[in-house]
Amino acid sequence: MHVVVLGSGVIGSTLAYYLARDGHQVTVVDRQPGPALETSYANAGEVSPGYAAPWAGPGVPLKAIKWMLMTHSPLVIWPLLDAAMWRWGWSMLMNCTERAYRRNKGRMVPIAEYSRDCLKALRAESGIAYDERAHGTLQLFRTRKQLDGIAKDVEILKEYGVPYEALDRDGFCRVEPALAFTRDKFVGALRLPNDETGDCFKFTQRIAALAQQHGANFRFGTRIERLEPADGRIGSVRTEADAIRADTYVCALGSYSTRMLKPVGIDLPVYPVKGYSITVPIVDAAHAPESTIMDETHKVAVTRLGDRIRVGGTAELAGYDLELRAPRRRTLEHVVTDLFPRGGDIEKAEFWCGLRPMTPDGTPLIGPTRYPNLFLATGHGTLGWTMAAGTGRALADVIGGRKPEIPLDGLTIARYA
Repeated sequence: MHVVVLGSGVIGSTLAYYLARDGHQVTVVDRQPGPALETSYANAGEVSPGYAAPWAGPGVPLKAIKWMLMTHSPLVIWPLLDAAMWRWGWSMLMNCTERAYRRNKGRMVPIAEYSRDCLKALRAESGIAYDERAHGTLQLFRTRKQLDGIAKDVEILKEYGVPYEALDRDGFCRVEPALAFTRDKFVGALRLPNDETGDCFKFTQRIAALAQQHGANFRFGTRIERLEPADGRIGSVRTEADAIRADTYVCALGSYSTRMLKPVGIDLPVYPVKGYSITVPIVDAAHAPESTIMDETHKVAVTRLGDRIRVGGTAELAGYDLELRAPRRRTLEHVVTDLFPRGGDIEKAEFWCGLRPMTPDGTPLIGPTRYPNLFLATGHGTLGWTMAAGTGRALADVIGGRKPEIPLDGLTIARYA
């Protein structure tokens, strides 16, 4: 079977690997000169199934107002005349209930856990390396109220058998020794020991190379113009160079999936939420993180990637704008210097931003569409790296006519029908 995958980010490239390994003819099309040069380039580095949770939840609207009033705000909303943004925002508000939160988290945790297992198997079978670590995620709380508020998440972690640890100051300093120098700023932590970290860019570059070794054809530097329906199916994908005809098509274009699919009558509830990161060279390993630390107050993750510290976070609703805004950099610098003041050289930090493809309920869109030969692999939000291997494996199974190891119920676009 000939499968065309639109997009060579971590989702598209990982899917291409599984499809090619299964024996399919695979063509990947991307406008960039190589894989992982947009949203997958410099994300927070977390592979965090235990931290998989929707942004929409009880109390979030009130928290959002407080966040926007903070000096180092986790949330920025630009008042655009963009109907799509306001529709997306309203739909997200409708998911800010206890019932919706439990439903959505219950959909996200299984695919995230499955994906982590697929990633382990992929490492074992291919030997792929990407500055990976398996030391867990540590969610740090600055206030007692934050620490007391983890009860709902812990209930769901217990329900799905996800290991966790509630830690006091001595406990979180045991797993992250460098926090001993700033321990009094925090009251406690929640640790998810099965979470991992790794450089998403390195992984995607290498998984794309492995896919090519299995016969996948990557057409880089090729702008996709449109999908062309024919007789109730997708007949071809039109690029700036030619029309590519295949048996099956997969849209893995992240936030740009919405624009690609609207002309063929598919209205995706996916909107870009801009995130930022800085990558800081380590100057003193004893004062740097061992794995990932999530500062719950600022919603910023600080991750060890080899000899670098990746600091990623903030959520900015600004449409498809990719301007690097100095206030967001100051927030990231504030968090890393507050936690690890002697760990890295801020003056040499690389500043970056990318557009996370977010659904209003936080759950990705994986699986079939109204066209029998068109599939979705988008809408993963901040969890594209976390869910990439599981998405690729499950969707390759579906396309190949096999029953996936994890059900896709609740993950398809049918839930928005």
